[in-house]
Amino acid sequence: MARVFNFSAGPAMLPEEVLQQARDELMEWKDSGMSVMEMSHRGAEFMSIAGQAEADLRELMAIPDNYKVLFLQGGASSQFAMVPMNLLRGRDKADYLNTGSWSKKAIAEAKRYCDVNVVASTEESGFTTVPDAASLAFSDNAAYVHYTPNETIQGVEFPYVPDTGALPLVADMSSTLLSRPIDVSRYGVIYAGAQKNIGPAGLTVVIVRDDLIGETLEGTPTMFDYATHAKAGSMYNTPPTYAWYLAGLVFQWLKRNGGLEAMGEINRRKSEALYAAIDESDFYSNPVEPKARSWMNVPFTLADPALDPVFLDEAKAAGLLTLKGHRSVGGMRASIYNAMPEAGVEALIGFMADFEKRHG
Repeated sequence: MARVFNFSAGPAMLPEEVLQQARDELMEWKDSGMSVMEMSHRGAEFMSIAGQAEADLRELMAIPDNYKVLFLQGGASSQFAMVPMNLLRGRDKADYLNTGSWSKKAIAEAKRYCDVNVVASTEESGFTTVPDAASLAFSDNAAYVHYTPNETIQGVEFPYVPDTGALPLVADMSSTLLSRPIDVSRYGVIYAGAQKNIGPAGLTVVIVRDDLIGETLEGTPTMFDYATHAKAGSMYNTPPTYAWYLAGLVFQWLKRNGGLEAMGEINRRKSEALYAAIDESDFYSNPVEPKARSWMNVPFTLADPALDPVFLDEAKAAGLLTLKGHRSVGGMRASIYNAMPEAGVEALIGFMADFEKRHG
């Protein structure tokens, strides 16, 4: 079987080792006589899978003991509401940074629950950069500060962590979690949809500091209360068990391959190589200010947009799939998450050079 290099922004590639292990265990996990998909989420077998997955994630990220790790459903989009519902805690204002499409969606949802102060916005630049760290001035009376470290659509990434002082910092890390080491203690809440670097779609990981749990807005649904899931070990309702299991396999794969330090170095090399190929060409261009370029999502345009469908057709024939840019920005986008091997990026760079030779 010939597998392609899938540059999708999500659902994204999974490591082949993980897929092979899941294949081998599909009909029967260990000696249980059943598939993980058939297990009771409260049974001993799945509880051991869930416990191991959390332990591995805590080890990989060095998550402090005063943080809960929740395995939820609803995607990052549900967190756009759950964050203000859980973190306003008697206040009526929150600070947000607006640096792309996902920031805008988070801001729009938060406005349903509180006064949103947009501390900085790069919309006028077409979301091609991030605000300077020194320019950020947060509200004294804000309940928290929210930002999106990496915008998958625009390919913009913060090269720094905002310093919010005593204000809890909330980060939508859907497209960067596990791509490199981070200091969890700098955040109040980290949340991420799984379908980029963690596993298949359907699972959402939330890492929340203990002191931010337990005081919700009046009328908050039970399922939207972090305390509900923290008390129940993410088992208040039937969780996405198979997605949780696959995420656990990814965590083990990361541990076998050097952890987040090693993954960060590989991701840095992949992105630098692809950006260098774009910058050295007169045929391709990237609109993002160099200091704010994403390691995970690399948008680029061709000198002649009329060649876009030709590029995509020929790339597909070469085994390079899902390179079409988001409909809101056009052009191309190569998402190069953890499971994308360096060989895949090298194959894309080689194809781009050949395409330029023939069409440039």
